Amino acid sequence: MSGDDELNLLVIVVDTNPIWWGKQTLAGSELSLSKCLDATMVLGNSHLFMNRNNKLAVIASHIRESRFLYPGKHWAPVDVFGESGESNILGSKDGKYELLTTINETIAEELKDLMTNKIKGQQTETLLAGSLAKALCYIHRMIKAGTAGQEIKSRILVIKAAEDSALQYMNFMNVIFAAQKQNILIDACVLDSDSGLLQQACDITGGVYLKVPHMPSLLQYLLWVYLPDQEQRSQLLLPPPVHVDYRAACFCHRNLIEIGYVCSVCLSIFCNFSPICTTCETAFKISLPAVMKAKKKKLKLAI
Repeated sequence: MSGDDELNLLVIVVDTNPIWWGKQTLAGSELSLSKCLDATMVLGNSHLFMNRNNKLAVIASHIRESRFLYPGKHWAPVDVFGESGESNILGSKDGKYELLTTINETIAEELKDLMTNKIKGQQTETLLAGSLAKALCYIHRMIKAGTAGQEIKSRILVIKAAEDSALQYMNFMNVIFAAQKQNILIDACVLDSDSGLLQQACDITGGVYLKVPHMPSLLQYLLWVYLPDQEQRSQLLLPPPVHVDYRAACFCHRNLIEIGYVCSVCLSIFCNFSPICTTCETAFKISLPAVMKAKKKKLKLAI
């Protein structure tokens, strides 16, 4: 099969945590959410220009939901998979390519609608595991909708801003192993503190993990590291792999531990010993040290 017949699908997951981005704005950071989104759209447009069969999807990972920015609610899935999607193109503006203009406008409108909604509840952590699960479901749907015999190469790029959530550890690991089984690469571009979960995801699936050293140069790093596909990366000098933190999060306190107790039934991890597993409610038999018992003297009766 020639390279022109291959379909290369890129799904970009953008962390749109309003609390984290709000703190960056108050602190006078050189990178804002709008600039991050602009860099993301440039990467998406460049990916579509690389080959006529390349496809794109963008997912916003919020604190309340995971939403598709592109394809949006008003974009028909059949047109996304097709050659052009003429029914959704509004027309050329200022000499821009019509498809890219529509994509950029759709992403901007969906993100504006997402960010203007009122935040309800006390949830402040990014729903990253749910966004990755939605990305895997979308990739699976695209594979099912493809023509017979057409090879589809897919990868997921996560642009991470806020810190990891230990509460999502199990869901996150399930997503990682599902992506590994489907040969789907997970790349990670981290803007702030390192992410142990994404380090594991990149190491297990064969993706590239990068903590951006200079946030105003985000676009340059995206184009340099994440625009090439897996075959092209072998010919480039990319950042060296980082040390992967493979510590697991305990189920009782959600802390990262190196040594702990593992339930033999459901494989739950605990930092302290408990005679009953709080996950599957299995009761463990405790083996106590042997106790020396006094031997009873047997009385012999004389006949």
